[in-house]
Amino acid sequence: MISPYLQLHKRIKSHLENLNLQKIDIRIIYRENKLQVEESNWLESQLGIRTSLCPSLHAKCYMNENEAIVTSMNLYSFSQQNNDEMGVYITKEDDTELYESVSAEVQRLLTTSEEIRVSMKKIEKETESGTQSGLDKIKQKINLSKSKLLTTKELSQITELSSRKVNQWLTDNKLMIKKDNEWSVTNKGKDLGGVERTGKYGTFVVWPEGISKSITE
Repeated sequence: MISPYLQLHKRIKSHLENLNLQKIDIRIIYRENKLQVEESNWLESQLGIRTSLCPSLHAKCYMNENEAIVTSMNLYSFSQQNNDEMGVYITKEDDTELYESVSAEVQRLLTTSEEIRVSMKKIEKETESGTQSGLDKIKQKINLSKSKLLTTKELSQITELSSRKVNQWLTDNKLMIKKDNEWSVTNKGKDLGGVERTGKYGTFVVWPEGISKSITE
């Protein structure tokens, strides 16, 4: 499985866990520093799944010993639900030459990527103090008593960034998390004025307008 971004749906996790129990060789290549906290925790618990880092990765490919899909879609819930994607389905039986060509490129990526063992403890040790310091600076810039609350779409319009990038910034700073396709604000997010709201499409989070300055820095 090759994808710069990982945000695995619970059905995919369940399927991978089942394959792992069957001692199937599972390899995942992703881009360095782009792993979600939830995925870090899950991968750490799956001792049989081998992971590799490729900082320059932009390709997306999912294959087994008989089939392959080369596609534009990241293995990421947002991409699956919101983006228009395309892909090419290849089978070893129908087009052996093309399948072998894709397999050779996948092997090259495995060879050139750095195989690692995901460790959540290491991530927390290295990032927690820096994250808290950054949040303190953000809080100093937000006047919670005067700042109106905006959705991520509205923050996207102000910052001129895509909604995906705004959501990524908020999750990278551990201000909100997504579970079962709904957004929830963390305690750190609440401390910065984030508020959960319920709408037609489920739970979402609104943020003080002043946070937009920190997002673009």
